[in-house]
Amino acid sequence: MRQLTCIGPNKLEWQDVPEPRLGGDLEALVRPLAVARCDIDRLLIDGTVPQRGPFALGHEAVVEIAALGERVRGLAVGQRAVVSFQLSCGECETCRRGRTANCERYPALSDYGMQPLSGIEYGGMLSDLVCVPHASAMLRPIAPSTDVVALASVSDNVLDGYRAVAPHLHEQPASDVLIVHHGASSIALYAAQAALALGAARVDFASSDPETLALAERLGAHALQTDFGRRPRRYPIVVDYGTRAEGLDFALRCTEPEGVCQSVSLYLQPTPLPLVRMYTHGVRFCIG
Repeated sequence: MRQLTCIGPNKLEWQDVPEPRLGGDLEALVRPLAVARCDIDRLLIDGTVPQRGPFALGHEAVVEIAALGERVRGLAVGQRAVVSFQLSCGECETCRRGRTANCERYPALSDYGMQPLSGIEYGGMLSDLVCVPHASAMLRPIAPSTDVVALASVSDNVLDGYRAVAPHLHEQPASDVLIVHHGASSIALYAAQAALALGAARVDFASSDPETLALAERLGAHALQTDFGRRPRRYPIVVDYGTRAEGLDFALRCTEPEGVCQSVSLYLQPTPLPLVRMYTHGVRFCIG
């Protein structure tokens, strides 16, 4: 079968690889229908994350179920489904507590398409077929009429945007929200959409990138052009998304006393935090 493979920094090729087979009664084989590019894919491909030899690409996808193990219940061959990009059993104590990213059966960062992070190759969604080891836990069917392209990023980036705001708006309904964007754009834009859908009183979107600001405005947010110097005002809920230390500092300065700053950023280098100011103002900082 074909598999899109990264063979070196910024070098991709379609390779013929052995087709996966069912190896257990709880497994599934799935055929990817629509695959989204995650913000981290660029960092994996260009070598920002050190590579460990060739690796399969793709982890956000809507799939069609091609085969099922004999003990899988609640799923059917031919169904379309969203597939978890993180491998998890659904049965261990950690999974039962909803912390499936740290399933006890797998090493940390056991994800499709991310062998440079985990050191283990689980295959990638840019392949003709993919094996899902715990089908009942990792697959969620979708309606046949649903647009698979619209849902392609639901297993990762859409939910990153949702979890960045949903718990905090639950605690503080109808609050103002600030999204601070200083890197790739998808999760920041999903966070803005989620905040608007969940009833935020106002969603401001701060960025130095005109193209992303224009997209945010089209989605219903208020665009704030910034160089991450002077803050516009303070907000009860702030979302930090990017890669720049000055962006994180700006997000924290924009968080009002007793407010919350939720980071969904990937900082590859040690990054300073203004802990005295955060402590004095009672700022909660959430990441993970």
